[in-house]
Amino acid sequence: MEISWVLLAVGVVLLLGAYASWTAGRLDRLHHRVELARASLETELARRSALVAELAGSDILDAASALLLVDAAHRARAASLEPIEVHEQAESALTRAIHATGTDVEPWAGELNLAMRRVQLARRFHNDVVVSTRDLRQRRLVSWFRLAGRAPMPTTIELEDGE
Repeated sequence: MEISWVLLAVGVVLLLGAYASWTAGRLDRLHHRVELARASLETELARRSALVAELAGSDILDAASALLLVDAAHRARAASLEPIEVHEQAESALTRAIHATGTDVEPWAGELNLAMRRVQLARRFHNDVVVSTRDLRQRRLVSWFRLAGRAPMPTTIELEDGE
């Protein structure tokens, strides 16, 4: 009779340990996906800034529009090293500058629309992965056993990107 209780307790502890180990591995994979999604978003933002700067220097636009675009693109590139709030504001300002100027000239319109769409998709994917990671980190077992380790809580990226 006593042995059955001991076996039951050992079984429960083993199941709890297996679940905790599986959850910690899943959490680690999610954190890695957040990092990859963030890098992909940064790549798409840099690509969009470069395309806008190239458009501004192409002599297709009027001088005021070109100056507005090149300034916004430069600020967005420079803000990539700043805190996330500053970077979000600079990228949103670039989006507003793109919409404010007449950037629908061929052949740039198609490339710029594609770059804008790729930024939207990269941001959406990043934010989806962040939400999944945050949901898992808020579970009791994760917080009780500190399965997230010292990894910082991931944050979503909020941009004005045309959506």
